[in-house]
Amino acid sequence: MDCIFCKIVEGMIPSAKVFENDRILAFRDISPAAPTHVLIIPKKHIATMNDVQPEDLQLIGEIHQAAQQIAKEEGISESGYRLINNCGKDSGQLVYHIHYHLVGGRNLGPLLA
Repeated sequence: MDCIFCKIVEGMIPSAKVFENDRILAFRDISPAAPTHVLIIPKKHIATMNDVQPEDLQLIGEIHQAAQQIAKEEGISESGYRLINNCGKDSGQLVYHIHYHLVGGRNLGPLLA
């Protein structure tokens, strides 16, 4: 297993967990881009958004529900936040295990500079 996120799911690498259920794990980013920066991942290894299959669509919906819950618990649901998924090298995806960045806690400015 070479995937760092799979190792986090397996408990081989520690993380600062903020949410976990049987299918999803969320933890604080080690290099936060905002006061709140949480990574939300499925426990199932899916490399990119392009690899999501029809049977994974419910899981993707559950990730979005987890994001709503985490944003509320982090106190950013009313002020606003971003839920970002990068897909492929041109997007800046570094870890090829689908993940979402939940960022907020300050004005994030324009989406692309």
